[in-house]
Amino acid sequence: MVGNTHSIMLPKLERNRSTRLRGLRLVHTHLKEEALSKEDLSDLCLLRLDYITAITIDSSGLPKLIHSAYILPTSSNGYHLESPCNFAKLPENFSEQIEYLDSLISQKQKKGSLNTENGAILVGVYTPEMRQSRSTEASIKELKELCRTAEVNVIETVIQKRSSLDPISVLGSGKAQEIALLAVQNNAELIIFDLELSPAQAKRLSEICELKILDRTQIILDIFAKNATTRDGKLQVELAQLRYLKGRLSEKDDNMSRLTGGIGGRGPGETKLEIGRRKVSQRIKGLEKELTQLKKRRILNRTLRGKQVPTVSIVGYTNSGKSTLLNSLTNSLVQTQDKLFATLDPRTRRLRFPKEKEIVIADTVGFIHDLPKELSRAFSATLEELIDATLLLHCIDASDPQCNQKLLAVKKILSEMDIAHIPVIQVYNKCDLIDKEHITFLNSEANNICISAKNKNNFKSLLKIMEQTLYPSSEN
Repeated sequence: MVGNTHSIMLPKLERNRSTRLRGLRLVHTHLKEEALSKEDLSDLCLLRLDYITAITIDSSGLPKLIHSAYILPTSSNGYHLESPCNFAKLPENFSEQIEYLDSLISQKQKKGSLNTENGAILVGVYTPEMRQSRSTEASIKELKELCRTAEVNVIETVIQKRSSLDPISVLGSGKAQEIALLAVQNNAELIIFDLELSPAQAKRLSEICELKILDRTQIILDIFAKNATTRDGKLQVELAQLRYLKGRLSEKDDNMSRLTGGIGGRGPGETKLEIGRRKVSQRIKGLEKELTQLKKRRILNRTLRGKQVPTVSIVGYTNSGKSTLLNSLTNSLVQTQDKLFATLDPRTRRLRFPKEKEIVIADTVGFIHDLPKELSRAFSATLEELIDATLLLHCIDASDPQCNQKLLAVKKILSEMDIAHIPVIQVYNKCDLIDKEHITFLNSEANNICISAKNKNNFKSLLKIMEQTLYPSSEN
């Protein structure tokens, strides 16, 4: 290979994901007598080279000092820099040393193989504007919860605060290479960003890191695909995924081949993601037509139901206890889990008040901070229940340190849906986990009720205010 005074262009070498070294050594010259560069060390680790050596040249063109490095799994940065030596003093037991290093790497990866399946590096890049609306700790914590729900094993977390996002690689090529090295050292398979990446950014990051690059939106879509059970829900998820991925379909985009299958690839599947934009557009039109028919059927059902009894919808941030509240109020057995978006498809049950008064109560999908546009469309089927609701129960996790921020996030979404005219009761759930002074403070506000959804004995005040709101002219 022949380069210039600054660099050489290596041939295309795919990332070696095996437990062994590649079996190649890179020896090149440094014409300005400089040591190994960051790019040299990055190539060493990412390509899993046996050795990398830079030979410096004196003014007469003869070899001078030699700078070498090799992968060392026990090192904090993943490699070891040897002391510069004279060209005539190269080690004689080179092959034995390589075999020993290869065995060390193999042993380390075998020990960690049980903990690195679906292993991911989480990356949070935050600007001052992003930090004003939400703390970095809260944002990355929520991403970790999303990963736990999606059964992703979080290995490391990287947070970078920048004045503005890099338009090409979000956080800069140098930092991206550092994250790629971190992924190699920890045998991670995924790099997940706590924001929505543009197609160009995802492609560039994939080229730098040579790993599957996912963003927050893809993780949520993956959870949707996993939890959707009804025909309507599955169609909504597939439509949202195809709309999101349509702009990312490209024959030359290596990241698309990494996206198919596994985390971030559920739903449409590998075949449908590779059929090309024209056929994807045809599939999107077909899904929209079928969902339109299902929507007409739902509107008819709600119209018939609305003529008979009032409708109460439970809303709130994801994992605030909405399904548990529905179960306790109606003696139902809707599935509940300590995970985000455990409920995707709407569930409706009947609730009977004294004096033969009945209502229909509906559980909706949980909200989340900064809901992307494509995801809001996927929410539409379950959120349609809110449009005709007579009353909203806003379920809030009172024990959550980010309680107020999440409450505002839900209010913002409800305001954007133009349903501010519907009466709202703020139901503070999990009050058994907070102190009495906090409960007294919450109860001091009008239309606030403190409960524990798992304890049916504390529902008297809630049921009373619900009945008064729905039947204001009735005697109590």
